Amino acid sequence: MECAWKGRANRCLGPARRRCGVCGAVAYCSASHQISHWSEHKEECERLKQHMKHIDSLNEFPFTFSSHATIEVCEKRETRCSLLRKWGIHQKGMWLYECQCGKSVTSFNCNSLMDNSWDLPDTMCPCNETVSSPPTKHFSDWKEYYEWRCIPLDSPVALLLHWPLTIYQAIQTVMGNQISDTNQKLQIHYLGPEKELLQLDVFAELHPLFPGLDVHIEFIGPEVPQCRDGKSFTLQKYPRCISADCVCKSTEDVSWGEQTVSINLRRGFYHDCYKDIVKDSFPHLIIAPNAGIAAYSSWLPTIELIKEINVPAVFSDYCEEACNLGAKYITNTTGRPLSFPIHLNPFRQPMVVEDSALFLPCYSNCFLFGM
Repeated sequence: MECAWKGRANRCLGPARRRCGVCGAVAYCSASHQISHWSEHKEECERLKQHMKHIDSLNEFPFTFSSHATIEVCEKRETRCSLLRKWGIHQKGMWLYECQCGKSVTSFNCNSLMDNSWDLPDTMCPCNETVSSPPTKHFSDWKEYYEWRCIPLDSPVALLLHWPLTIYQAIQTVMGNQISDTNQKLQIHYLGPEKELLQLDVFAELHPLFPGLDVHIEFIGPEVPQCRDGKSFTLQKYPRCISADCVCKSTEDVSWGEQTVSINLRRGFYHDCYKDIVKDSFPHLIIAPNAGIAAYSSWLPTIELIKEINVPAVFSDYCEEACNLGAKYITNTTGRPLSFPIHLNPFRQPMVVEDSALFLPCYSNCFLFGM
């Protein structure tokens, strides 16, 4: 935890151990820094106090490892690395980018192929078709989804599946039963991808969620490597497991037939790329994960564009306060209230973000809101 006044004036005097006595969400290295910050903090203090009351619900997951991935990581008795090591997946395959010592998007070698393996046994991961029937209702949480996909609750695959499941939640929030009006092709514009660019195969999970639909996703953002700009990928199989006798290793055709999940990569900001993209793909929905809207001025022309084209857009962020700031930015920019109020995402990543700026637990894709 860093001092909330760090970098504003005098150097910090030591660790940030002096917490605000009202909200308890921020900390300071000294009384002088706390006093200096009060003119800014007083506007958010009561709001953060209310957010802190939701800690138990934020940390609530059905997994056998939930307390290790939430409370113990927050209290530094566990780390992302230590948990990944216990599962035997540290720095392997698609897990390479899930801890601080893993590679970043910018270090990705464009000449190499991505490893699309779960590096887990078939009993622990969704590497083939579910034995259950197609979904007949909206899944409300991870437990229901794991039961449907026949995954045990000690499996860590939710750490990666939160990307496609957040898309699923956004679609259900915005479109509901109207998804049948998409003429068998669902077009999604996905803004600001980062580490998920190196985990593209997990989006194959959209296949069982939307049977009978082709799902097309445009990944658009400045983190798309230059060498991948304009590249297309078609996912017709699930990521592999490590079980030698699993059907995912079969040499026979175990693909999905004609139904696909397809992905295009576009480097740049959405407002700059939009005219070229919509020549082939006008969106049913725009999604921006972990958007940080209030933190980046580049969002202004994109928000204005979304208002102009009048397409539903769903944003997520790591904590409720970031969503509040983003929502305020959107309403001030558009002159309209949110179409979809801030709400907790049941499919947020079930491991806290290490060293967050607040004592409030932060999770990837934690809260959703939209315009």
